[in-house]
Amino acid sequence: MIPTLTGAEKSRLRGRGQTLEPSLKIGREGASEAVVQSLRDLLAAHALVKVRFTAADRHERATLTAALALASESACVGAVGATALFYRPGETPGS
Repeated sequence: MIPTLTGAEKSRLRGRGQTLEPSLKIGREGASEAVVQSLRDLLAAHALVKVRFTAADRHERATLTAALALASESACVGAVGATALFYRPGETPGS
């Protein structure tokens, strides 16, 4: 289930995300199953993941961001330039 977040929650997560290094880089393969699985694994481990798009223009990035959020059951809490920030709450209390 894709998390529903308030504006304040998204803002707080974007603040936390500013200090993160991109954990996943996405190139020409786009939203392949391997990329989606990598994002799922990273979200399970960290809850907040920064992704960098290396070979996509603005419109492709927007499409890829939406597809990745849907496929990984996460929320895109922010996208600036070639980076996007995805969030999925942890499965354990307090994550």
